[in-house]
Amino acid sequence: MPNLPKPRLPRPRGRRGELVSQPAAPEPQQPNVEQIDSDGLRWVNIEWPGSLERTWLEEHFDFHALDLEDVLSRNQRPKIDVYDDYLFIVLHLPVFDPQAGRLGTGELDVFVGPDYVVTIPNLPLQPVEYLFERCRAKEELREQLFSRGSGYLLYRLVDDSFDYCFPMLRKIGNKLDALEDQIFEERAEEVVRDISNVKQEIINFRKVIRPQRPVLRELERVKQRYLASDLDLEIYFDDIVDAHERIWDMLENYKEVAEALEETNESVISHRLNDILRVLTAISVVILPLTLIASVMGMNTWVPSEGHEAGFFTVLGIMAVVLVGMVAYFRRRKWL
Repeated sequence: MPNLPKPRLPRPRGRRGELVSQPAAPEPQQPNVEQIDSDGLRWVNIEWPGSLERTWLEEHFDFHALDLEDVLSRNQRPKIDVYDDYLFIVLHLPVFDPQAGRLGTGELDVFVGPDYVVTIPNLPLQPVEYLFERCRAKEELREQLFSRGSGYLLYRLVDDSFDYCFPMLRKIGNKLDALEDQIFEERAEEVVRDISNVKQEIINFRKVIRPQRPVLRELERVKQRYLASDLDLEIYFDDIVDAHERIWDMLENYKEVAEALEETNESVISHRLNDILRVLTAISVVILPLTLIASVMGMNTWVPSEGHEAGFFTVLGIMAVVLVGMVAYFRRRKWL
């Protein structure tokens, strides 16, 4: 069957026969990559990595494919992988989530080579952002950090990240101090919810900090490969481990304090409940004989002084004497 001739479509024209310009092709999207170079060392920072950033990493670095998959994954545990020409480190840091109103987990992936450091946070981490911006803005600080090699820059990143935990811990400590004062201010019922929130923060903090222990120990062992030859950073990396231990000790202490406050609050609530029950019981016991007297005098049978006005006041007097006597007895026994 012969092919049918295709109709010739008119080309778009303007008012006077001029060709209408076609819309320009969209510019290719650029990867979200920031870099700082100084003294033969390059620091690359990539926030919110995606497929475009992964392609950029594949083009500029010879990283293992599994490490690149770990970068895009959201469920990585803290770890350190040692290769012949670089280290791959995964760290978790506590981050306050203002939407949820509680602590969350931020992941920091770090590639460390002889002449580069690549940081890839899965969300904005304030200590990493702050150090990166300072290095970009201050030449003196940039030369001071970069001239000592990638190992020293790695130390400053990890050290600043863990130092950032201490202000958050102090806020938790202040909350515990405030709760201790509120327990005895007749706000025990409201304090129950506040104690639960603080305990949840401590639990989340512990979940973030605890898995870092083996990673820091391993980092302390393998760090020497990327340290400057004329610089001994043994004591500095030991300080990171000590900082982690201090954080863990503070969390253990806060956990015990929160549990003690919870027990104290329950004791205060129980004590107040016992006071209420004691008063109600005393009132019931005091009213009981008065109710008995009134019931006897109100029977439909003949009683003494029935129909006499003086009898009514006599009964009231007897009831008043019984009431005062029982209250005085309870007061003397310290039941009221």
